[in-house]
Amino acid sequence: MIDWAWFLSSSHLVDTVIALTLVEAAVLATYYRTTGRGVRPRDFALNMVSGLCLMLALRSSLVNANWPWIAIFLSAAGVAHAVDMGQRWSRLRRHRDHP
Repeated sequence: MIDWAWFLSSSHLVDTVIALTLVEAAVLATYYRTTGRGVRPRDFALNMVSGLCLMLALRSSLVNANWPWIAIFLSAAGVAHAVDMGQRWSRLRRHRDHP
């Protein structure tokens, strides 16, 4: 029987979500490469990196890692998010300017 209180309050839940996120990315990329359909990996990669970095920051906090690790993961998440948003805005502007 699973001790849910322990599982939910430890890093194991975050580890599980990280693993599932990596599997999701691999499945999406493989599907796109084999069929040419779906979401292009470059269109979701930065978003995925940002989310993974946030989860790694949470995991670091749950295992009482030194604060620089938490800061590094949070900073990396912010940078990935900012670059992703910049690229999306740029594509939107190009599309709007050249319909």
